[in-house]
Amino acid sequence: MSSKAKIALAAALILGAASAALAGSDRDTEDGGFVMPGSLVGVNPAYHPDIFGNPAVAKAYGFVRWPDHTWHARSTRQPWTHYR
Repeated sequence: MSSKAKIALAAALILGAASAALAGSDRDTEDGGFVMPGSLVGVNPAYHPDIFGNPAVAKAYGFVRWPDHTWHARSTRQPWTHYR
């Protein structure tokens, strides 16, 4: 087998593998992951309108919306407990 043929075969295998990997992805949209009740770590409320679009549902998850329209996890601790 000539070196040109080997290069062409390698290129065809690489392109075939790459196109198969791309075709195997059935996720065209980002679903936003998941939300843990009481934690906003890594959560973008824009990706979870079913929770943050309804204040009653957000409250059930332990979140409150402040007057500046930002979401915060509702704290059950007293404000001074983090100093102990």
